[in-house]
Amino acid sequence: MCPAPTGTVTTDPVALAAELIRIDTTNFGGGRSNGERAAADYVEAFLGRLGVECTRYEVADGRTNLIARVLGQDPELPALMLNAHLDVVPADPQEWSVDPFAGLVRDGFLWGRGAVDMKGMVGMILAAVASLLSSGQRPRRDLVLAFLADEEDNSHVGARWMVSEHPEAFEGVAETIGEVGGFSVDIEGRPVFLVQTGEKGILWLRLRAHGRGSHGSQINRDESALLDLAQAVLRIGHEPWEVSLTETTSAMLSGLAGLLGLPEDSDPDTLARATGACSTFVTPGLRTVANPTLFHAGIKENTVPSTAEALVDVRFLPGQRDEVLSRIKELAGPGIEVEIADEVEAVETSFDTALVETMRASVERALPGATLLPYLVPAGTDNPMFARLGIRGFGFSPLLLPPGFDFPAMFHGVDERVPVDALRFGAGVLHDLVLHH
Repeated sequence: MCPAPTGTVTTDPVALAAELIRIDTTNFGGGRSNGERAAADYVEAFLGRLGVECTRYEVADGRTNLIARVLGQDPELPALMLNAHLDVVPADPQEWSVDPFAGLVRDGFLWGRGAVDMKGMVGMILAAVASLLSSGQRPRRDLVLAFLADEEDNSHVGARWMVSEHPEAFEGVAETIGEVGGFSVDIEGRPVFLVQTGEKGILWLRLRAHGRGSHGSQINRDESALLDLAQAVLRIGHEPWEVSLTETTSAMLSGLAGLLGLPEDSDPDTLARATGACSTFVTPGLRTVANPTLFHAGIKENTVPSTAEALVDVRFLPGQRDEVLSRIKELAGPGIEVEIADEVEAVETSFDTALVETMRASVERALPGATLLPYLVPAGTDNPMFARLGIRGFGFSPLLLPPGFDFPAMFHGVDERVPVDALRFGAGVLHDLVLHH
């Protein structure tokens, strides 16, 4: 049981998230990062004022993972974990209309890198726990809080390392709640909250071609590594991947059809477009996506290189990893080497669970008449790492968003921002959820 809070603690998620945005935790990728330690220091100090002790884990200097446990009313129940990452992607101040690390509140929004992805969720978690403990309440079950490093670089010194080297930190946890789900979309004037119950897998593939190096003045069409690689990349990039439904996307499309008064066998892409701006999240979850992202070749303008490489970012649906990889190799062609640079498994869990019912009840208490539907996120989170321990993961950062707000564009986008009212709504819903689940 946690002692009573010491000193004054805020329960405003906006203030908490703003302070975290002001701590630059940029993750540049490839192991280059400003580190998460300063943000972890802030979180640990805040939880300490609530009487919550934290344990720190670091495999690399400054790359801090922070774990805390709040004892619940019933120790026999499996624990629930709330997880969030403390790192953010880079932001070029020249592209922004505000300082991306100022944590500015303006026009009803909190602006800054991490406002959405995902220091806003950290603020909501801290506010919910502060509100709970400050009022003398306790969660129904043990509550594990995980604030993690390196999610923006596939979690090599974050959740992936924690799960591999420190599984004891997650002892007793059956389910976890994290990012990229729980936000609302407007369907025919009705708020529908999309809960992430599925997640695509990641294959970062390095394609390598070999040819004849020569002077740039020579005819070299038939033995050019660059031309062979370019043709392979074009074939992969132009592949028309077909819609392939999973349990999650089938249930989502059925729910959307019902809300829209359309037949259940309506075109999946048409139903996905009904989610408005959020269709840029929903539509890619219906099929494989493969995008070339990096090229490396050559040493000088007048020298034809003998080797050329490209990186292709492949996002595949649950259960389709081997099939997709085989097709990519076929498209690349016999002369192109295909090497796995990194990968994360795809995951999917059921929407028909007691935790989802608690989510539904908590949202409805805050917003009567709201609807919840499952969806499959096309991007990556830390949930697949936790799945290796048998922990079921859900994306549920409950944000009530204004109709027409382009929420997906905020992830890694210029002028990233989130409505302050949405953060306060979410903190209230999380408080209710951990109290009742």
